[in-house]
Parts: sequence; structure tokens; C-alpha cells
Amino acid sequence: MSNTQTSSAGFGRIWPWLLWALVIIGVDQITKQIILAHYQLGDWTPVASFFNIVRAHNTGAAFSFLADGSGWQRWLFVGIGVIATVLIVWQLRKNPNEKMFCLSLSSILGGAIGNVVDRLQHGYVVDFLDFFWGRSHFPAFNVADMAITLGAILLILDEILRARRAKNQA
Repeated sequence: MSNTQTSSAGFGRIWPWLLWALVIIGVDQITKQIILAHYQLGDWTPVASFFNIVRAHNTGAAFSFLADGSGWQRWLFVGIGVIATVLIVWQLRKNPNEKMFCLSLSSILGGAIGNVVDRLQHGYVVDFLDFFWGRSHFPAFNVADMAITLGAILLILDEILRARRAKNQA
């Protein structure tokens, strides 16, 4: 088989995982566009006694880490997102039949790209899900953040299960 055929076959096996990442990106961007169209920065709508829909801008990373930077962090996080994309696609091509591993990576991929799109388009990430207890609010987040969190949890679970299988086979 030629290198072109091998390369093509490798991408063919990862299409379901790339499609999942595209679904995440699509849902993430649609929900953010709805928020941008209907809310001004700081607006909020109470939904439940513990949950609001808000419009928040995050120039930092998770939990607004580095949000008070002068703008350089935008490009740092875009760069990290690009590097993560390359590494994740490489891992997907290398392990396309490892279902939980690929689901976790493609979830992280979709979330990372969703937030990179925001950074490139707006200079910040649009967050809109605000959970709270009393006066204590968890940092607002979005669909991309949920996908990244789900992916991280699945990645940890996959490693635990892999280690157990290896231990049982030893």
C-alpha cells in the first residue's frame, strides 16, 4: 500500500471522532452566537434558584486564569489550542480503535477549537452558564468548556481502566 493510501486510510478511521469534534464546535458556536445576539455584557436571566444564563467575557483560561493580562494571553492560548489540535489529531490517527480514548480526545479537541475560534474572532471567550449557591458563583462557562471537562474525565477513566486491564493480564 502506498503512503498516500495509508495516510488516507488513517484519516478514514478517525472521521467519526472528527465529526464528534465538529458537532461540539457547532453547538458551542451556535449557543455563543445566541448569547451575543440577545445579551449585553453582564446581562443575566435567572433560570433556577441555582442557575442563570449570563453574558460574560473571559480573556483568560479556565476560571479566568491570566484574565488580567494585557492581551498577550490571547495568543498564548491560541498557540496552545493549535498545538493541542495537532497532537490530538496525531493521537486519533495513531489509536482510532480505542473508543473511550478517542471520544475523550475528540471532546477536548472540539472544546479547544470552539474556544480558539472565540479568541480569534473576539479576543475573549464567551461564557454564559452561571451556576451558584447562595452568593457563591462558580465561574461562568460554555459548551466548549463542558466538552473539555468531559474529555478530561473520560481520559482519566480510560487510563484507570487501561491500568486495571494491564494489571489483570500480568
